[in-house]
Amino acid sequence: MRQRADNLREKVRTLFRTSGDVVARMKLVDSIQHLGVGHLFNEEISTTLSDIHASEFTSSSLYEVALRFRLLREHGLWVSPATFNIFKDDDGRWWKDLTGYVGLSYLRDRLVESYTWSQMLFYEEGLALTRIIFTKIIVLMVIMDDTYDSHATIQECRKLNEAIQRWDESALFLLPEYLKKFYNELLNNFKEFEDQVAINDKYRVAYAKKEFQKLSHYFLQEAEWSHNNYKPSFEEQVALSTKTSTVQLLCVSTTVGRGDAISSEAFQWAASSSTVTSCAKILRFMNDIASFKCGKNKGDMVSTVECYMNEHKVISEVAFAKLDSLIEDEWRTMNHARYEHHQLLPVVQRVLNMAISIMFFYDKRKDAYTFSTHLQEIVRSLFVNPIPI
Repeated sequence: MRQRADNLREKVRTLFRTSGDVVARMKLVDSIQHLGVGHLFNEEISTTLSDIHASEFTSSSLYEVALRFRLLREHGLWVSPATFNIFKDDDGRWWKDLTGYVGLSYLRDRLVESYTWSQMLFYEEGLALTRIIFTKIIVLMVIMDDTYDSHATIQECRKLNEAIQRWDESALFLLPEYLKKFYNELLNNFKEFEDQVAINDKYRVAYAKKEFQKLSHYFLQEAEWSHNNYKPSFEEQVALSTKTSTVQLLCVSTTVGRGDAISSEAFQWAASSSTVTSCAKILRFMNDIASFKCGKNKGDMVSTVECYMNEHKVISEVAFAKLDSLIEDEWRTMNHARYEHHQLLPVVQRVLNMAISIMFFYDKRKDAYTFSTHLQEIVRSLFVNPIPI
């Protein structure tokens, strides 16, 4: 047994001597420390970290920069917090820069909730860019939703949609003054997405832009119904509110910035399959139930819950039961997708993960995205409090 232990220690020492890649050496030190055997390699760890500290290091990976920062600081080697500045805008966090520029007082601050959602879907260390882009798309989408839903007049809604369909700076003249900066930021952010992704990934940004334009059109349709005091049937409300659930845009956005190779068939499936529609219905029904329980906000459209109650002359609990039944049906459709589209399984799984994440935010008739007190402890565990080792 002792001989085997000595052989294993020598193999680890050989790894220290032969590994020339900085990131690989950092991961080696990190793994040894996590295994609780760092004390057996104090000299090797000290020498390795001293070399890393003295060497020039450039990386665009937040994971790699953070790993270097933590390891060196843990061993008493100074690293400036400014090393993280490359991941920030000049004026601090992206949200503060965005809201400060666009100046819309009615905006909901949902950056933390949006990033938590992206972290659930893209937890792998190599997907930092996808997490950032996904988060930004959610935030831009929420700004557009709030504008259509509770602030803009119907004339302003029509002009905003016209400008978004044009998707060009020349459309600025259509907009009221208070929306021009948001429109500029919308165009600029999508341009940044194109610049940040690989060449073979740019078409996915274009698809995300098209889905954003479609979503604007659907938001306008809801605003028109509200303006005209139109009372849709349950079937009509489900059809439109499934499209305004935002899931179609989010599913396309899960592919942006990944740099992986997916076929045209797989991408089209992610953009428009019946499974994506099922995911959208799950979000819509769960969101509507939670919103009804919490009380509607002024300006909100009539929900699927209210449409069902009005159409069938039933109380809310009966409507909840009906929607719960429909949610179960949609889950069956989603589960079948694994077998019906086995050749597209990686993309199918992303859509299924989206549906699973919906349960996290809206299960037990709560709306943790809007009322973030439900998330506080989870956010602390994920991003604030260190894991005891």
